Amino acid sequence: MSYPTSLGTSTADEIRLLGQDLTADLMGKVSFGELAFWLVALRRPTPGETRVFEAVLVALADHGFTPTAIAARLTYLSAPDSLQGALAAGLLGGGSRFLGVTEDCGQYLHDVLAQHGPELPADDAAWDALALAAVRRTKESGQYVPGLGHPVHKVRDPRTAVLIDIAQGEGLRGPHLRLFEAIGRVHEQVLGRRLPLNGAGVCGAALADLGLPPELLRGFALLARCAGLLGQIAEERRRPIGMDAYLSIDRNAVYVDPTTTDSA
Repeated sequence: MSYPTSLGTSTADEIRLLGQDLTADLMGKVSFGELAFWLVALRRPTPGETRVFEAVLVALADHGFTPTAIAARLTYLSAPDSLQGALAAGLLGGGSRFLGVTEDCGQYLHDVLAQHGPELPADDAAWDALALAAVRRTKESGQYVPGLGHPVHKVRDPRTAVLIDIAQGEGLRGPHLRLFEAIGRVHEQVLGRRLPLNGAGVCGAALADLGLPPELLRGFALLARCAGLLGQIAEERRRPIGMDAYLSIDRNAVYVDPTTTDSA
């Protein structure tokens, strides 16, 4: 009986990972971001791919007191003996509104390109036409275009242009990023208002352009946020706010008769 794997194996004397000797070939020679990419893609990324990939991880690591960070801090307040529980609580909050947008946007762009066919638009005007048709279809179906808008950055998400520039500099500004940029240019014609291209969305586009599976992109967002959550928990130990947050809500809770329609 055998169980095939292309990842890690070990014997009494050796640990091998991705066909490499862990201690001789990888430790001290491969960055963690490079290894994370390699583990999923089963190929070693180029230096340019590593730079874009690690820029995505940095962009998604922490965004202040988001619900995921608050969940981690309050879970740690409740169970300080369970660091893994606090980390897990934060990661479990990665969904369609926070973190999950990375995968949602990457998948959306991937689907639009797949429907369009293998021949890519030749210029910005053609990209705009493709984007305009996609946004119209999305609105007509009663759905939202993932990657548009942000609860804090109402005009411009500072991460978006920087990541596009990094990808451009490494020759990795591919069709997903080109389509996402086009959506940013044309969506106002359909939606009637201008929204920023958010950082989570541009990260999804960049990851898709690296050839990573769209259905796994949320995992990379969670990988990045795990570092941020660990930082949040470390700060909760140094300068706790969890108890204040809990007491602020608990002591200001107001009973509302469930039979009334007035929630005020």
